[in-house]
Amino acid sequence: MNKKQKKLLTRILVSLPMVAALHFVPVHGLLQLALYLVPYLIVGHDILKKAVKGIGNHQVFDENFLMAVATVGAMALGEYAEGCAVMLFYQIGELFQSYAVGKSRQNISQLMDIRPDYANMEKDGQLEQVDPDEVPVGSIITVQPGERVPIDGIVTEGESTLNTSALTGESLPREVSAGQEVISGCVNMTGLLRIRTTKEFGESTVARILDLVENSSMKKAKAENFITKFARYYTPAVCCGALALALIPPVFRLLTGSPAAWSSWIFRALTFLVISCPCALVISIPLSFFGGIGGASRLGILVKGSNYLEALAKTKTIVFDKTGTLTQGVFEVSSLHPVGCTEAELLETAALAECYSGHPISQSLRKAYGKPIDQSRVSEVNEVGGHGLTALVDGRRVAAGNARLMDKLGIACDAPAAPGTVVHIAIDGRYAGYVLISDQLKPHARAALQALKASGIKKTVMLTGDSASVAQSVASQLGLDEFHAELLPGDKVERVEQLLAQNAKGELLAFVGDGINDAPVLSRADIGIAMGALGSDAAIEAADIVLMDDDPARIATAIKISRRTLGIVYQNIVFALAVKAACLVLGAMGIANMWVAIFADVGVMVIAVLNAVRALSTKGL
Repeated sequence: MNKKQKKLLTRILVSLPMVAALHFVPVHGLLQLALYLVPYLIVGHDILKKAVKGIGNHQVFDENFLMAVATVGAMALGEYAEGCAVMLFYQIGELFQSYAVGKSRQNISQLMDIRPDYANMEKDGQLEQVDPDEVPVGSIITVQPGERVPIDGIVTEGESTLNTSALTGESLPREVSAGQEVISGCVNMTGLLRIRTTKEFGESTVARILDLVENSSMKKAKAENFITKFARYYTPAVCCGALALALIPPVFRLLTGSPAAWSSWIFRALTFLVISCPCALVISIPLSFFGGIGGASRLGILVKGSNYLEALAKTKTIVFDKTGTLTQGVFEVSSLHPVGCTEAELLETAALAECYSGHPISQSLRKAYGKPIDQSRVSEVNEVGGHGLTALVDGRRVAAGNARLMDKLGIACDAPAAPGTVVHIAIDGRYAGYVLISDQLKPHARAALQALKASGIKKTVMLTGDSASVAQSVASQLGLDEFHAELLPGDKVERVEQLLAQNAKGELLAFVGDGINDAPVLSRADIGIAMGALGSDAAIEAADIVLMDDDPARIATAIKISRRTLGIVYQNIVFALAVKAACLVLGAMGIANMWVAIFADVGVMVIAVLNAVRALSTKGL
């Protein structure tokens, strides 16, 4: 409980026994008013002050104004106990709501408490703790066992195990050694590591994630925008309704020769105002989405805004990239098929031609070659998007890529004998053979797709630049509804456009990619989901939802969180409006008194907030 909440609690604890005691004190008139004003002002002075400020700022119609008018009016009519009780219980509700929101924010802060407090830099043979913001790129920092990695970098010395649970939601540790990349936010569990930083702290993974989570509340869902607009018109409407209730019936009674009964109708109008306060909706709806985003963060699912969380519940088509999304993206050379040269010559030529590329296929060729590569033997490298590359290797013009590259160069190539990723090689315009590279399916990919189908996803589609035979093999193994192969990046956008046009009204499409080379498609889809995004800047930038590990099963989990959160939101809307509508009718008829009004306002708010907090839970997901 923070300082502000403690002060409010103290005021409530002081005022409550005073109001209870005054109920049994036999005093009347101005003395009674003076005695009741003491607890009333103790507990409610801030509400009165906010109401006056709101009027001064031309923002009259809010809950503070409603409470101030209702309670001041009750006191003016001599209903001192009711006026004090309304203000007292309203503040109890405010305290409860403040504590619930604070608790939710605290839970999320603890889940995302990955910001390092310091970085260890060596100065004069001693480790000195400095602010991570002060560490320049290229500096050597030391991370001791038990400390958090403060900045992204490359291990220069040491071996250790890293706990990535704060980023991925998984407890499975990650082994690192010299030469491997590490990202900020992980906890060093065992050995001493020396790391050369590759980014400033502000650009590192941990800073970008924290910024993403902090700004997620800025992008509101339709339900939140509805409540904001609803409150904008609802509050002035009920104020006008209360005024009409206070004036029209007494005037009508006077015209018909009956006693006006002003105090009775004014009291009904004041009761009407208390009942009408929209606190339950204004507080519980954003809190529900905030809880949903927090629960998702705990599982390593970062949602950039409640609008995306809401949209995920309406998703009916999911489109996948293949490599790194449904497959592991760890390529290995499975066979060599030389034409007019030896296997060793074919592999050496391919590895040299691809030596400047960071693509996983290029890395697999270099790994299979297994020897140090002299990059001085390679020049004039020219990448052909979606096709491959050409380069000058030992003075010979080498082309390495797919069948489309060979067609473009007018070189006939062999058809592969088995499914897999094929790299065709041509030397000085003559076909030299091909290298067959295989990529393994992710262990949980099939189960993840089955879970999506079970959750109501109508269509699963795979888009890939790989060959039709490879795509067919993957699609049949995973049970995909549809696949499209041999696509260029632009072709993927066109396919997504076609699939969007096929969706029924209100049905959305999500694209799942690695977030690095799929940015155009991630942006075009209704929802872009980045898979395997641990440390990927491009994923965090391009996607609407970022999965901090590479498990496709997280998508079904994210959909469950989305639908449960939206269910809680609708429950609160229906419950709050139904109770308030019933109580407003009873209040206008004079059946509901101030105590019913207190339940309709504070009671409904407390119940709605308790329901909203459920969205933070990850049980059963």
